[in-house]
Amino acid sequence: MTGSLLLRGMIAGLIAAIIAFGFASVFGEPEVDYAIALEGQKAAAAGEPEEPELVSRAVQSTTGLATGLLVYGAAAGGLFALIFAFAYGRIGALSARATSLLLAVAAFVAVVVVPQVKYPANPPAVGSPETIGARTGLFFVMVAVSILAIVLAVMLARRLWAQLGGWNAGIVAGAVWLIAVALIQIAMPTVNEIPPDFAADVLWRFRATTIGIHAILWTVIGLLFGALAAPRLDYRRA
Repeated sequence: MTGSLLLRGMIAGLIAAIIAFGFASVFGEPEVDYAIALEGQKAAAAGEPEEPELVSRAVQSTTGLATGLLVYGAAAGGLFALIFAFAYGRIGALSARATSLLLAVAAFVAVVVVPQVKYPANPPAVGSPETIGARTGLFFVMVAVSILAIVLAVMLARRLWAQLGGWNAGIVAGAVWLIAVALIQIAMPTVNEIPPDFAADVLWRFRATTIGIHAILWTVIGLLFGALAAPRLDYRRA
């Protein structure tokens, strides 16, 4: 059963990645091109030599982007399927479709929204190359802490379920999760390396597009995986 769900999850992830690639190509790549052009203009004005291009921009925006999204989508879909296999039937009498959609929303919040609030994505012209390792490390620490917080919130809701009922237990656990995330974000170091002359509208569109790519990815995974898994699981439950 787990192997069957894993295959369905990877299929859902690959299809989601294809749709996300179309969105990224139309809305994300123009902002990246603008940021790279701005960076080139600054380097030329400062008399800095042009850095050799190891991978052409055409390859980056097509094959490179597609490969990255497909690998990410397949991995996310497979991991999602494994989490679904553990959670199905343990978070109430939800159907396979409802469980899949609920887990997709939780994954989007934990993996994307919370980390991006503290450490939002930046285009290529933003950020110092010397700090990229530290910034990447802080981002992944935030992802890990966010996932841990939402797992603990779910466990708290389950413990309070019998005493308070499902609705009230969910509200209490959600409030505790929100407070914990807020405190963690305040405690984590702040990184702000945006040049003062960088176009604010370009930065905003780039970050909005990044959120949009992930929103499409997790929405499609949640809906499609639920549709693929429901016939088999609901039949077994019946």
